[in-house]
Amino acid sequence: MNAEHYARRRERLRPLLRENGLDALLVSLDANRFYLSGFELHDAQINESCGRLLITADGPDWLCTDPRFEEAARRLWDREHIFIYSGNAAERLREFVKGRFSGAIGYESSCVSMAFYDSFAGGLSLEKADGLVEKLRVIKEPEEIARLERACALNHRLMEWLPQVLYPGRTEAQVAWDIEKFFRENGASELAFPSIVAAGANAAMCHAIPDDTVLHENCPLLVDVGCRVDDYCSDQTRTFWVGDRPADEFLRTRDMVQHAQRVAIDIMRPGMPLADAHNMALAVFERHGVAAAFTHSLGHGIGLQTHEAPAVNHRTDARLEPGMVITVEPGLYFPVWGGVRWEYMVHCTEDGVRVL
Repeated sequence: MNAEHYARRRERLRPLLRENGLDALLVSLDANRFYLSGFELHDAQINESCGRLLITADGPDWLCTDPRFEEAARRLWDREHIFIYSGNAAERLREFVKGRFSGAIGYESSCVSMAFYDSFAGGLSLEKADGLVEKLRVIKEPEEIARLERACALNHRLMEWLPQVLYPGRTEAQVAWDIEKFFRENGASELAFPSIVAAGANAAMCHAIPDDTVLHENCPLLVDVGCRVDDYCSDQTRTFWVGDRPADEFLRTRDMVQHAQRVAIDIMRPGMPLADAHNMALAVFERHGVAAAFTHSLGHGIGLQTHEAPAVNHRTDARLEPGMVITVEPGLYFPVWGGVRWEYMVHCTEDGVRVL
């Protein structure tokens, strides 16, 4: 994507600023910053920032960063509208903003620390403005869909290849390393998130961390993994059986999970409340008396982040719209023996949905 593409996205954002009475928006979330500029997709950790964007209701916009990223910024942005700060970033940004705007400045409260806010807020009229950029990101452009398809295709290749390295005596950590190597050697830039590889009873933990647990003959193995291709993420879960004698309880559970997934996908259509999809999957489990073992949402949006809007749960008021890409991942978890999760990525089209 070139500079003009990012500029068009910023132009789509300006009407939202004006509708909310904002002179400008300070963009702090790394994925939002990248979506609007192509600058630095990742911040290293929660207490570090590669920089922020200052998007104005009427232009021009500013890329604000520190000297470590000055050259990277110059390769992407008009040099006349780069602000380089040193020392206390929040204080320097406050001084910069205060001299340019007298009206309300929006900020992303969900990803700004109290320490940053306390240093930044003095003398400014600040308004919480969460979700404005995400409102654009939730509907994927054709190029974004194509990138998600490529990431998903590589994930499928991984899942087809994986059984050959699933045998007794290997550890969860060894399998996780095999997965990461496969992704990187076949075109991924990185993992989309730390791989979940959970054998036996560990599969009852939705976000189990791979460790030295050994795969043994005839045990379940839950694998939830994703890769990043051309900046966009995949996210898929499959639950395997290591050995040739799958337990009846495992087979029954897998059948229930896959049935719940099919029921949810079959009712999906543009305009439907996403809560309905979650509730339909839950109803399948309720009929079998195992609803208490379904402990998470049915799914989530996916794109530059593995988890992004919209949520697919019973609390959401979002509706399915063409261009959305979501996951559908029912699961059942039993601490005594493990669990099963099955996950597809689903793209909403103008007249229905398609599984990626």
